[in-house]
Amino acid sequence: MQAFIVRPFGTKQGVDFEKVDSELIQPALNAVGIPGSTTAVIIEQGNIREDMFAQLLLADLVIADLSIHNANVFYELGIRHALRDRKTFLIRCSKDEIPFDLKTDRYLSYPEENPAKALDALINGLRATMIADKSDSPVFFMLPKLQAQDPERFLAVPPDFGEEVELAKAGKQLGRLALLASEAAGYPWEIPALRNIGEALFQSNDLESAGIYWDKIRMRSPYDQEANDRLATIYQRRAEDELRTNHEQAWEYLKLSEQAIGRVLSKLNGNDAAKKAEMFTLRGRNAKVKWVDTWRRAPEEEWRKQALKSKYLSEAYTGYEEGYQQDLNHYYSGINALALLTIIICLAEALPETWEEQFDTEKDAAEQLEDYRERCRVLSVMVKGAIQAQRKRNSNQVQPDPWLSMSEADLACITLQRPARVGNMYDQIIQASEGLTFESARRQLMIFKQLGVLTANVDAALAAFSKAAAPETADKQHYLLFTGHMIDKPGRPEPRFPAGKEAAVRAAIKQAIVGEQAKHPKLRGISGGASGGDILFQEICDEFGIKSELFLALPREAFVLASVAPAGASWIERFDALYNKLSRRILSNTKELPRWLQARHQPDYLWERNNLWMLNSSLVCGGAQMTLIALWDRKGGDGPGGTQHMVQEAQKRGSKTIILDINTIS
Repeated sequence: MQAFIVRPFGTKQGVDFEKVDSELIQPALNAVGIPGSTTAVIIEQGNIREDMFAQLLLADLVIADLSIHNANVFYELGIRHALRDRKTFLIRCSKDEIPFDLKTDRYLSYPEENPAKALDALINGLRATMIADKSDSPVFFMLPKLQAQDPERFLAVPPDFGEEVELAKAGKQLGRLALLASEAAGYPWEIPALRNIGEALFQSNDLESAGIYWDKIRMRSPYDQEANDRLATIYQRRAEDELRTNHEQAWEYLKLSEQAIGRVLSKLNGNDAAKKAEMFTLRGRNAKVKWVDTWRRAPEEEWRKQALKSKYLSEAYTGYEEGYQQDLNHYYSGINALALLTIIICLAEALPETWEEQFDTEKDAAEQLEDYRERCRVLSVMVKGAIQAQRKRNSNQVQPDPWLSMSEADLACITLQRPARVGNMYDQIIQASEGLTFESARRQLMIFKQLGVLTANVDAALAAFSKAAAPETADKQHYLLFTGHMIDKPGRPEPRFPAGKEAAVRAAIKQAIVGEQAKHPKLRGISGGASGGDILFQEICDEFGIKSELFLALPREAFVLASVAPAGASWIERFDALYNKLSRRILSNTKELPRWLQARHQPDYLWERNNLWMLNSSLVCGGAQMTLIALWDRKGGDGPGGTQHMVQEAQKRGSKTIILDINTIS
């Protein structure tokens, strides 16, 4: 988040505006965590008016000091009011009279001689402005149909940043994506960068991390459609995951999903049929999760009765049905509405007394059931047509859509009375789509089975799933991240890790790993490959059969020259043995930083960046699933990116840290 300050410079009419900036504006911005400046700090070559126009359009917040009749200030304020409809904050001291056109606007007044006296008021005002969702521009207030400019239309993510994101996505390097997200913070193009990273994490099914970045976007713009769309799905999926262990948390996630759906729907217009279909369908899916949760928590012999009585059954069906009515090509909502309608009919026929309890008269119950039967017949024909139409639209695609094929099998399961044919359809799709588990389809079949609906077809379908490899249910992976000193170079004036300590250090590292093995059955190691602690850690992981990865700041030749060769030829041989055996990742092909980072950091930031990359990669399962083992003398390093830096960064994130004090190892 960025602020732009519009004010006079120097001392004008007795007001020291530099003092106002240093004692009032900057302290207030620091307090709310928003960096801000004027055009004076822009040092790149170019037209200062171009920079000013860009800042007035792109800044999340503009603070304008209108204490005196300064033409430039009023000109810039007018541009801001014409481009953006909100988050412009006006301040002044009582020097000149406010022009007529601005008399009705609200201002924060500060004492001319002691501007710091208004600091608390400005802090509170800025916080209120950042969370407010109302217009403060008189232009947009008087012309309510005028549309404010979307700053993202004018923001370009640097090409080399985009390339790094694409590389991380291609290699499924979730930790590198997290690193890039943190490094994008504070740039004008931060939000489009976060969209790219959030979507990459979403597609990689790292829902917790994706939710963090999409929520950052939503906090900037509460009704951002894309952010709320993704958050609605993220919270729904997380709710399904949490139901196994934490019922209350799951229902809280469902509420958050509902709120996100509501925000999307509130901003859609009549031309957004496809998006409305998605949102109503997701609302139906949320109700379905609640429905399944309620009857599955009853005794098993009560499942069918509780499922039929639950209010969430009709809510789920209505959500899916409403989604399908918004867009008749949206076959996913149609097939789900048909599935729930079939369950209602089958349970009502099997449990007539339970069904009739929900109506004033038996006649009402019978009429509603007949209405549902007719709707089921119509819906089955419509959904079949929608699937066939989509199949025709996909006819030019090289690869068939496996989810469309799965929907065809689901439709057959619901509408055909031929178990052998149904089982064969599922079998063919699963075999042709190697790598896809179709877990959502399997879960739907399990609902049918547990409620005794379409039993013959469902058994045939589940038999096809049983032939495929079951999804992994192994223990959650726990990362061991290692950082530690290199073997001392010859002639080091103050010994730190002399070669004579190698055996004792190896024993200490081994003991730390054994201790973590006892607590976490599934370990994965991450470290660099420098001579000394890194190589010892990797060798011990290999000895214990722990899968580990080498994270190298530079390609082999450059890395060996910088971090291995000074210790001698034997260490190069040990490094190469690991290099040729282990999975490895390379941060950069050159010591030169990407251009988008060069203005912020010195060239040696590469080594700190390497630490942050490894740390983020080990935190992909969350802080509770990571332990840092640090071989450290508890002092500062010889250069940037050393052991102290890694320990400090890990502790900032609340990570468990095991310090192996090399001073006491002997």
